[in-house]
Amino acid sequence: MIRLNRITDISGIRVGHAEDERIASGVTALVFDTPFTCAVDVRGGGPGTRETDLLDPAATVQAVDALVLAGGSAFGLDAAAGVVAHLREAGCGFAVGDVRVPIVPGAILFDLLNGGDKGWGRFPPYRELGYAAALAAQDGAFALGSVGAGLGARTANLKGGLGSASSAVPGLPAQVGALVAVNAFGRVTMGQGPHFWAAPFERDGEFGSLGLPQQVPDDALSWPREPLPGANTTLAVVATDAALTKAQAKRLAIAAQDGLARAIHPAHTPLDGDVVFAVATGAVLLGDEVADLARLGAAAAETLARAVAIGVHAATRLPCLDLPAWREL
Repeated sequence: MIRLNRITDISGIRVGHAEDERIASGVTALVFDTPFTCAVDVRGGGPGTRETDLLDPAATVQAVDALVLAGGSAFGLDAAAGVVAHLREAGCGFAVGDVRVPIVPGAILFDLLNGGDKGWGRFPPYRELGYAAALAAQDGAFALGSVGAGLGARTANLKGGLGSASSAVPGLPAQVGALVAVNAFGRVTMGQGPHFWAAPFERDGEFGSLGLPQQVPDDALSWPREPLPGANTTLAVVATDAALTKAQAKRLAIAAQDGLARAIHPAHTPLDGDVVFAVATGAVLLGDEVADLARLGAAAAETLARAVAIGVHAATRLPCLDLPAWREL
């Protein structure tokens, strides 16, 4: 049942944010009630990830306890250590003898040039932010826009942000959800205008009800004017309550990447580190594994495209960043 239009509509997933306004960066943690099957697909040319090798279908560990999205570039990889600490206190993790090791893959985006004070001394604050985000994780509604990993995010022409959406899968008793931190090299709008590339997929006015323009603007496909080389990345998680193997979850992540391509222009560039995780909780068994997986992939791509637009639509201006929010314009 779709309730909140959030990834938390998939039962067993909790989301928490933590930010530091001074450094203009933050962390978003997805904590799972039980370990879930997970895979990842990387399309951008400059990714920053942690423990993604174990998500390969051939790897021994079959499920993960949490996922982490963080700002801070390489410094933000410390956020996962904070989530691991919280889960260890809760007694979660992969059993190795009488020891449990929490399995927490993650990915980071670049927000080091957004004007925040990055003079944090010897150790960056992301480990503590990760712990706070995991501690704050809850089911149900959570904040969108300039929060968590989306606090310091930007796009080519507008403030970026944290977005989420969910939907039922046509023809199946399954659901999909998406969460995304939009920090893209490209634009999520058609040129400098207000219309979102994801407009064909919008539901219930979730990002302004503008639809498509009567005529595509002349600058819709123009190249972003002021790129910041190496300073971008869109991080996403798609989730389903279907039962998938790691190989099938990998195929779901691949299909979901189409959602970024539909909502951002251009996407998957050498300047981005675009990463999509796919999580399957296993509550709903598939009938036809091939046809049903195709339906899941199509729904995940559309839901992720909506989440991208929702994140930018909900974002607010960052005082230290000279970039407008969509809502201002």
